[in-house]
Amino acid sequence: MARSEQTAARVRALGTRWLGVGLAAVISVVTLGLGLTGRLNLYISPESVWFACAAAVVTLAGAIWSCTLPLGEEGDHGHDHGPVAETVDDADAGTARASSRRTFAGVGAVAGGVIASGVVVAGLVLPPASLSVELAMSRAGEQSALFAGADTVALGVADTSTFGVGDWASVFAAATNTAAYDGAAVKLTGFVTPDGSDDDAVNLTRLVITHCVIDAQTALLPVAVDAGEYATGQWVEITGTVRADADGKLRIEPSDVVAIDEPGDPYEY
Repeated sequence: MARSEQTAARVRALGTRWLGVGLAAVISVVTLGLGLTGRLNLYISPESVWFACAAAVVTLAGAIWSCTLPLGEEGDHGHDHGPVAETVDDADAGTARASSRRTFAGVGAVAGGVIASGVVVAGLVLPPASLSVELAMSRAGEQSALFAGADTVALGVADTSTFGVGDWASVFAAATNTAAYDGAAVKLTGFVTPDGSDDDAVNLTRLVITHCVIDAQTALLPVAVDAGEYATGQWVEITGTVRADADGKLRIEPSDVVAIDEPGDPYEY
């Protein structure tokens, strides 16, 4: 084999290894780093962290072991297909088809490799961050009657002391006897978003996730606070009371509103 062919084969083998165990190893290291620093909660629910970290350890071990294989061995089938009888014309046609397939496969591999490498490098370079306020607002119009804790609400359990923004959002959206909740004390944390239907109120907002940030839903609670007092996206801790209006709608009447920094775990589950 000519030196140029050997070099090309080595480059292909390195590329294959990077797109396989290389990217897997980097993602595993990032996952473990986020898990050890407690920032993996920005992407998945807490109960899934142990599983993600365990999978990362197994993947990293497999990646390290695979590096003991000689470079290019992963492309060796370990057997030959025996002699094949074919005519010259068939051989020429087969060579042309194989060349075309290799070209398309090469373009696809390069494009996929660039995209995958970019995503992994971004995970290394960019700091972990929670979902944006803009995303929460864009999802506010989606179906949001059922959140974690909705089953408790449906069963009619009177103790609302442990309710979060998501639980109360379910109550506000689905309760038929709103008077039953009138006067309930609340202490809730969330960020401020505009209430388009009332200039004298804002929404206390929180993103609720079931498994990971992909399934995040927006929970909104109307709060009787002047919309000009707090900027959109400002995190606040609100102490107050749930009130039922004459038309049957529920709202929160705050007795104390304190601006705070974004909490370490910005989601509800």
